[in-house]
Amino acid sequence: MKRFVTLLILSAFLLGLSAKDFVIKRGADVKLILPEGIKPVAVTAADMLASDMGKVLGSKMVIVQKGGAEIICEIDATLPHEGFVLIVNNGKLHITGADSHGLAYGILEVSRLLGVSPWEYWADCTPHTLSEFQLPDGYSNVQHPAVAYRGIFINDEDWGLNPWATKQEPEAFTLKQGRIKGAIGPKVNEKIFQLLLRLRANYYWPAMHECSQPFYTIEGNREVAKKYGIYLGGSHCEPMATSPAAEWGIRGKGDYNYVTNRPAVQDFWRERIDEVKDQEVVYTLGMRGVHDGAMQGVKTNEDKLKYLQMVINDQRNMLKYRLGITQDALTKIPQVFVPYKEVLDIYKSGLQVPDDVTLMWTDDNYGYIRHYPDSVELARKGGNGLYYHISYWGRPHDYLWLNSMPPQVITNELMEGYRRGIQKMWVVNVGDIKPSEYQTELFMDIAWKGISEDDWYEKFFVREFGDDLGKKVASLMQKHFELMNQCKPEFMGGTRTEEADKTYWNTIHKANEDWTLADVDARIKAYESLSDEVEKLSSEVPLDRKDAFFEMVKYPVQGAAQMTFKFLCPERCETAYDSIQSLTHIYNKVCADGKWDGIMSASPRNLSVFGKVSASQLPVYPEKSEWQLVATSNGGEISTPMEFTCKTQSGAKIVTLQFRLFPNHPINSDRLAFSVSVDGNAPKVIEYQTYDRSEEWKQNVLRGYAKRIITLPSDDSRTEHRILLTPLTNGVKLKSVWMK
Repeated sequence: MKRFVTLLILSAFLLGLSAKDFVIKRGADVKLILPEGIKPVAVTAADMLASDMGKVLGSKMVIVQKGGAEIICEIDATLPHEGFVLIVNNGKLHITGADSHGLAYGILEVSRLLGVSPWEYWADCTPHTLSEFQLPDGYSNVQHPAVAYRGIFINDEDWGLNPWATKQEPEAFTLKQGRIKGAIGPKVNEKIFQLLLRLRANYYWPAMHECSQPFYTIEGNREVAKKYGIYLGGSHCEPMATSPAAEWGIRGKGDYNYVTNRPAVQDFWRERIDEVKDQEVVYTLGMRGVHDGAMQGVKTNEDKLKYLQMVINDQRNMLKYRLGITQDALTKIPQVFVPYKEVLDIYKSGLQVPDDVTLMWTDDNYGYIRHYPDSVELARKGGNGLYYHISYWGRPHDYLWLNSMPPQVITNELMEGYRRGIQKMWVVNVGDIKPSEYQTELFMDIAWKGISEDDWYEKFFVREFGDDLGKKVASLMQKHFELMNQCKPEFMGGTRTEEADKTYWNTIHKANEDWTLADVDARIKAYESLSDEVEKLSSEVPLDRKDAFFEMVKYPVQGAAQMTFKFLCPERCETAYDSIQSLTHIYNKVCADGKWDGIMSASPRNLSVFGKVSASQLPVYPEKSEWQLVATSNGGEISTPMEFTCKTQSGAKIVTLQFRLFPNHPINSDRLAFSVSVDGNAPKVIEYQTYDRSEEWKQNVLRGYAKRIITLPSDDSRTEHRILLTPLTNGVKLKSVWMK
């Protein structure tokens, strides 16, 4: 690719073009020429750029098909898929796309250069005006996606996006299937698709809960997806472009059970395939329960494998015959199989997934990837994908309120997945989109580039709030996410959800059994400082960014702070609850003049952790720890032996150590293991892998680390001891070491 750019620049030089910058003066008219035969997505992008130029430069951009133009758009199929090149030659800007999507991303790259944020609408990042826009002669910008399909999943929309969206377009209710609780219709989906296009995304799993009118039943939804070049798909429990949770009750017959009601289920799928033949769809294969549960009608492992294999075989034949295509053409239709939760075990027991179908691996719902492709899976024609969460409903506890997924975890896991060959298809569960702005763009940026730049974090906030203020905000938010990494605000009550023993749901426990009063005091002071800093910075925020600051900084930081005070400060637990309600009221009713009315709930699912608490309910933390900190690590994978020291009293014959490790999963093996030795004595092997939804895994999730305690012989002639940690498998990531 570097050689290609060099050749383009060299070609311009050899042609003898005179040096002339590309300049647009404020208020000047601009012509953009589009090639013939392009798909609607490129035209849509051009319309968006025209709107952006009007806002930033007060300029009118006219789209033409021929004649002289300042911006010349072209297609060059030799470029990488969906890639683009921007070149300034002799005062004209040439945008070349590999295809219509690539051209669209290239066109909207100009919007980025103009300073237009992808979050203009969704976080009220009002574009700043310019007196002129200039790119120097010879300017070049070459990009292409690292991951072919990059998308979002709207999920758990019951308390945010659905009630808000329903207010935006009540006419979306007037449908052939009649009214249900709410609807995310074409007006809102258009805003979502504009965001996706600006984030260089192309793939969408619509909302699927029973509270929502199903995507395909709302007139206009499919059409707006075509306009923005969006590939439509569905989650692990939504095969063949259907949404059984919301749709089976509308048009299904009998039970959603492939063992006892196979013909009716097939009719349910066939009807949708016939309906979307002309749509760009990524078909999800397989079958789970009508909602997010195991496949109905199967009990034994043998039956699970037998009927899931039958489902996939039938779905493939159905696609072939309903689309009227050959077997060879079928292999070119994008299809995905998602081995999520119990389906991963069925897959590992011998399920045969056609070679051209993408295998989409998943995280454990809390950000840690459960499986990486082995050599056989890497060689598959269909490639490998990833379904990832930055929002989740389920055991051991939801995190639907504030986006508490630490950027460090997201970055490490995504880059690890990409390095290990998960490069075909990425989807992130964003919940209600808000307040997940930062993490959503981080995910999409890594999907586009395959890496995350070291200063990406700062660049995001500098783009939104300017150089000086943006750097201050970036520093503040980094501290905030470090505290979220220690304990998510939703976990502060020490409660659990969906456990058989319902005392877990309502009884308040310690947020972390290892915390002492010193840890509690440190967290309180840290959030007091951050909350005060937010107030101080608020006075520096320009008027046109006040709403953006509240949505992306003040609400999440002060909401998390008040949740900390509610559960750690007996004298403040009642006022902290009131503060959260007040902040949420401002978000919904005051911020952006009430634009977001209904989008933010301070109590998703009405869990007890969000309710009022009294001082008498709060747990008591111990005054001191039995452990002293010996060493910390940045969380990177340990690939070579790691050495550190600890001190004991003279004559100590043993050393007791506690290791805290990131709760990630094994990489291409069944183990996470390391050995430890003290003072050169025989090493002891420690394993700490966990299994899905085991009690130990739940504890790891809630406290944010796995834990192992080991007692080892030491040299009693010395007080300073040498500890050697040697990784025995890939994936060993240390947080800290403590000594008793």
